[in-house]
Amino acid sequence: MYNLHYFPGNASFAPHALINEIGAPVELSLIDRAGGGHKQPAYLKLNPAGRIPAFVDGDLVLFEAAAICLHLCDKHPQANLAPALGTDARAHFYKWLMFMTNTIQPDVLIYHYTDRYTTDAAGVPGMKAGAEARLNAWYDLIADNMGPGPYLLGDTYSAVDVYLTMVCRWGRTMAKKPASRAKLKKLTDLVLARPAIQKTIAIEGIEGPFLG
Repeated sequence: MYNLHYFPGNASFAPHALINEIGAPVELSLIDRAGGGHKQPAYLKLNPAGRIPAFVDGDLVLFEAAAICLHLCDKHPQANLAPALGTDARAHFYKWLMFMTNTIQPDVLIYHYTDRYTTDAAGVPGMKAGAEARLNAWYDLIADNMGPGPYLLGDTYSAVDVYLTMVCRWGRTMAKKPASRAKLKKLTDLVLARPAIQKTIAIEGIEGPFLG
């Protein structure tokens, strides 16, 4: 049985949703983020970065949500959550996942936790505005380059669609919500309609419009 250390709506959402798509048994450990549970010694043994999630698969311990997602896709190929290894589609799968983790997520962090990235309080509003402008450009880039869809890789649903829906959620407080773009709205509507995704939202107790 897997063990996923999570917090509702955090980066743990994508691995949690994929576990539900696969139908694998999982023990969920809710982290008291407000109380600093992710900074406690026991948790830091699992994730020395002190971030959420952490994932345990027998003797294997992983952190970084994208790595956990890739492990789940590889361990459960019958779930068809990633294209076959060595194919062009698999290369595009990696491309989009890395773009979201390496380009979008850093700006999401700056946008939501701006004060952590500067010692100059007067500069916080400008940094936040800059992060929002970059995020709008990144969401536009995805919408403009995803092809006819309806999914990120074409007509086949995959783990990157779950990941994209999660990172769209993180932009829900922006003046221009990510899912206001027609292609992203169509994709996220399809993802959110899936029973496994609805199950994940219900278990995590996420209320209100998922995408704002």
